[in-house]
Amino acid sequence: MHKDKSLIEIGLGALAEGTNEFNFTCKAADFKGRQLAEAGFTGKIEVNVVAEKSDDEVTLTINTAAVADFTCDICLAPVAIKLTGTLVLSYLFDAESDNGGNEEYIRLDRNADSIDITGEVCETLLLSLPMKVTCTNNPDCKLYGSQESMEKNEEPLPGNVTSWQESLEKLKDKYR
Repeated sequence: MHKDKSLIEIGLGALAEGTNEFNFTCKAADFKGRQLAEAGFTGKIEVNVVAEKSDDEVTLTINTAAVADFTCDICLAPVAIKLTGTLVLSYLFDAESDNGGNEEYIRLDRNADSIDITGEVCETLLLSLPMKVTCTNNPDCKLYGSQESMEKNEEPLPGNVTSWQESLEKLKDKYR
């Protein structure tokens, strides 16, 4: 039976003891069936993997970076946001198949040729998606007032009430 080549995999035979670094560049369309393009990822996806290998374990640190295209949730303006994500995976070479052991490790057969991390890269990208998207060009889209008051963790000044704040106050009064 022919096995399809994985989109992103780390060859275990190529890993030397110590630190190894790999860089991959792909497109969202390359992840067939993973719905990355529908999630907003349309450009290139950069993946950096740092693999730490010892005698009995491999630790992978997966760093992803991609630009995703959205529309602002408030004004519907197009917004492009650079999203980054990080995931750390620990694999333990397993000579025997025992069910006990540490759940923090993923069991890996000593005879394995490679580690397919395509699914983990996809999950990292999807988990980096923001829950709320607002644009920075429209002052009404800034959720909590000016950037200075956000940095100082202060409430916006009473005289600087925007239309969305007025709407929130009306809703608050309605439900009291």
